[in-house]
Amino acid sequence: MNLKLESNRGPVLLKQEQLRDEQVLPSWTGGLRRISAASSWENALEDALETPTILIVDGLELNRRLLRGILKASNYKILEATRPSEAFAMLESEKIDLVMPDLVMPEMSGIEFCGMLKADRRTQLIPILMTTGVQGVENEVAGLESGADEFLIRPLKPSLVRVRVRTLLRNKALIDSLEEAETILFALAQAVEHRDKYTGMHCERLAAYSMALARAMGLSKPDQLALFRGGYLHDIGKISIPDNILFKRGLLTDQEWEIMRQHTVRGEDMCRPMKSLAPVLPIIRGHHERWDGSGYPDGLRGQEIPLLARVMQVADIYDALTTSRPYKPAFTHDQAIAMMMEEARRGWRDPELVPLFAEIARPSMETHDPESWQESADTQESLANMRRHLSR
Repeated sequence: MNLKLESNRGPVLLKQEQLRDEQVLPSWTGGLRRISAASSWENALEDALETPTILIVDGLELNRRLLRGILKASNYKILEATRPSEAFAMLESEKIDLVMPDLVMPEMSGIEFCGMLKADRRTQLIPILMTTGVQGVENEVAGLESGADEFLIRPLKPSLVRVRVRTLLRNKALIDSLEEAETILFALAQAVEHRDKYTGMHCERLAAYSMALARAMGLSKPDQLALFRGGYLHDIGKISIPDNILFKRGLLTDQEWEIMRQHTVRGEDMCRPMKSLAPVLPIIRGHHERWDGSGYPDGLRGQEIPLLARVMQVADIYDALTTSRPYKPAFTHDQAIAMMMEEARRGWRDPELVPLFAEIARPSMETHDPESWQESADTQESLANMRRHLSR
């Protein structure tokens, strides 16, 4: 029996033996990648949909020619720069998967060049293989301390160079696949939001409000990043909820309510495979818990509820109150704060976070301008790529 599958590289015909002996893994770009259970990482890399791009940075033509010769048998796109300024220009315009600078270059040393790449969030994840003809362990130590992933001393051994290059490109491919997977999750989160015309920009505002509260609390940048991501992903589980329940205008039945409450658990399950989203999981699961234990899905109470989930809940409630919905008008800032304070007195909300939010909140928050609430340049830069995908 044969199975025909369509991919962006044309039809792929899989025989029954292949289905039994091989894994068929969908790529994030829509194609199909066939990886034998016994195949090596090298074969998987060769089957990648995009040819890896390597940038060689060296002022000497002889050194660049030698590296080209060593790598010519592999399916790489090789770019060359004679000085760091040329390399930076290429990094701006090209997608580079590996940089190979020399220790000694015009304009600046390879160590300075490497340090600049690792200090820039746009290039810090690009692997660096530094080479040199200068002998001495101190040079190797300095190169690795500056951020180089590998350091090779000439005369170069071709087989060793090829193995190190393949290893670094393999790791870069894994990083890229994780970034693509995150992008898809965030795109799904946007899809959930756009299913309801009344919640436009809801995720963006939640990210801004929760980060503003987090900064007032003195939370760390990793916590702020988790809250920013949580603003987008907290309700991603709703993508599995039927429209007739999600958009029902009347009261939900007990059975419908049970289905609706599962969105927190389903959202957590969707994001759990992404290790980078581990700090976001408690937000997704716990943002509907209540201080008195009457929330869901776990009936947690008080300090048992993760702190970041409580922060997100405050932001979520404020945004729900200050935006119009099919069943209610938009309340003013003062009305929303009064309602939240009342819910805190009833025991539903964190009795410390709600008053703190009331103190830092201003009527200007009603403009819903998230940019004005993201003062951290580091956080903005770390999420720039994600925002570009979300805006498409």
